[in-house]
Formats: sequence, C-alpha cells, structure tokens
Amino acid sequence: MSGPAAGTADAATTTDVVCLGESMVTFLPSQPGRLADVPSFGRGIGGAESNVACALAAAGHRAAWVGRVGADGFGDHLVETIASYGVDTSAVRRDPVRPTGIYFRTATDRGTDTHEVAYYRAGSAASAMSPDNVPYEDLLAGRILHLSGITAALSADCLALLRDLTAPRPGRPLVSFDVNHRPHLWRGGDADASVLLELARRSDLVFVGEDEAEEAWGIVGAEAIRAALPEPAVVVVKRGSAGATVFSGLRPGPRSSNAGGAENAAGAGSTGAGGAGSPAEGAENAPASRSTEGGEAESAAGGAEPAPDTVTLVPALRVDVVAAVGAGDAFAAGFLSATLRGLPVRERVRHGHLMAAAVLTVPGDLTDPPARDHADRLAALDDDAWGRLRLGPGWTAVDRAPEEVRTP
Repeated sequence: MSGPAAGTADAATTTDVVCLGESMVTFLPSQPGRLADVPSFGRGIGGAESNVACALAAAGHRAAWVGRVGADGFGDHLVETIASYGVDTSAVRRDPVRPTGIYFRTATDRGTDTHEVAYYRAGSAASAMSPDNVPYEDLLAGRILHLSGITAALSADCLALLRDLTAPRPGRPLVSFDVNHRPHLWRGGDADASVLLELARRSDLVFVGEDEAEEAWGIVGAEAIRAALPEPAVVVVKRGSAGATVFSGLRPGPRSSNAGGAENAAGAGSTGAGGAGSPAEGAENAPASRSTEGGEAESAAGGAEPAPDTVTLVPALRVDVVAAVGAGDAFAAGFLSATLRGLPVRERVRHGHLMAAAVLTVPGDLTDPPARDHADRLAALDDDAWGRLRLGPGWTAVDRAPEEVRTP
C-alpha cells in the first residue's frame, strides 16, 4: 500500500524535514515546588517544532527549522542552540521590534494539577509570522513539512499562514501535522476545536492524542477520531500508556501533488519496508477509504470501494520517567525518522516510542537519541520481548539495555 509522496528532489541534497513554529527560551526550576517558591532557574530552549527538528537532526536527518525570533540575546541563544544540534536555521528571520518569547515552568508533570507554566509570548516575534513574511522557498523545499496546532493559536496571521501551507498547491511536500491542543493559547470561544480539525483534515499525516481529541472535539476512541479525520493518509492516535494506534490507507491527492518522491505516508502497512527512495506510484489518483462501523468501505473520493485502512496497534514501552515533557515531540520525530527510512508502520511507531523514552528519562525537552543500530535492534524485538523491555535514565548511552532480551 502506498500513499502521498514525501518529496521529489534528489535525496542527496534535499532537506528531509522542514519544521515551522515558535521556539522560546525556557527557564527550568532548580528544585520542585511552586513557581513562587523556586529560588533559581536554568536556561534551556523549548518549542514543539524546533524540538522535532533537533531530534531529527541528532538522528542523522537533514532537518531545518523556520521561525521568527527577536533581535535580542534570547533570539541569539535560540538560533545558536538549535543550530548546534545540526539543524539548518538559515531561514530563521529576526524581528527588529518584537521580542523572543520566554516561559517558566515547574518540575511537575504537565498533566498534573500542580504543574505551572508562565508564558511571556504575547506579541512575540513568532506571533508576527504570516504568509507575507516567511520564506516559502525554504518551507516547501523539504520532503516533509511539519506543523503543529500551537502555531495556529499564536495570532490571526499565524493561522492564515497555516491555512495557506495546508492548502492544495502543486509540488506541496507531505504535510505532517501535530494537533498539540493548548487551550490556554486560544483566544476564547470554540475556535480552537474547529480550526484544529480543519488543519488536521487538510494534512497528509496527523498526530493526535486521545486525550486532546476528547478535550478539543469531544471525540472518544481511536476509531471515532479516524472517522472525524477521513482525509489524511495516516492518522496516528497516541493513547498514553496504552501505546498508539495508526490508521493508514490511500487517500486522493489534491493536497500533496508530488509524484514518485522519496517516501510515502501510508507505507506498506506492517508487511514490508520500502527503500528510502521508494516511489509512491498511483498515490495521487487512488481513492480513499476507511472501514465504517457497519463494515462497509466509504470512499472519500466518491469512487469505487477500495480496501479499508490498515490499522496497526503498538503497545507503549515501560519507562522510568524523570520528566514528562517533550515526549510528544520526540515521538513525532521518531515516527517521521522511520517514515523517511521507509520502515513498516509498526517499526515507525516503535521508533516513536523509543525516541520518546529517551526524552522521558532526562530532565529537559531534548536529549541525544539512541544510536540508530541500537534503536533498530530494539524496534525489531518480537512482541513478547518488546513487552518486557523497560528503559530508565542513561539507557541511550549503553549498547544494550539491561532488560533487552537477546533474540536469534
């Protein structure tokens, strides 16, 4: 089964993934407790899209981050730090008037009632991004363009930019969209729900958590989420400790009109691994379908009834968590990395889990991923061995996790 192509240009020179979004300087607490009680903070960087770019570059891919920062010291720090991971930052623009965004957070899990985040990003340089001031030649130059719902929440201009980038256009790269629902960023009303659903439906590959789908859309369960997102070739539903469910199938191609590029979004189900330069033959004109509750195939293109989605369920890993921040971005990076390599869907999800485990076992949002051969070996474990695997702090620095089961 193939899907929309991820690009067409020479793989030796083309950027693999271009990530667009706001990155900020983040201040991490020196000790647990309320922000009011923390005596000092350490400086780091944070931003969903730049996190994905850094993780992909550290994993050996050609990644670029496109954003807008202030002409200030915090902007200097962001660009220099992101570039130090091997990310191309040449398309980042400086705003002479607006500042770089910053935020402070507590050490607790984002999902708990005690977690605090204080953002200072209103009127930031990134919030001024618009279709008129970002370099489209850079944004559209990669095999994959990765976006998130956070950018859409920053301003009306940012929303206009995402709507334009997800619109049908000749040569559009494969568009990856992480819903990343952040209610506190939206400006009241129900705009967040309808906007995020709109942008997700215009994308080729979507990452969404079961919890955020329920919060934003009132939709419960992976099947219901797929029913609400019939257009994307791949929908990855993240289910927390239960793992992830991936729906992959052919979709019509007015959104991504690249023919034959380096990789396809839907892939080959879980039956085989195409090469990194595999063409997506016939993807543009193939009708789309999914299985309905009654078992009938529903064609998004209005044509004949093709085969239903391939549904792949992959359990999560057992992880000794140090800090539950940045894991979603790392998961997306791992999945995209394996997609670029043409791996089967199951391995794509497992690489997402492994990249997330690397971040979960360190205090910050970013860390070095496991070596590729180490990650490949773990991703190839049989189901029983995968289920017994447990990863803790420092696991990426050793050749073999103590709990890894040796298989023939």
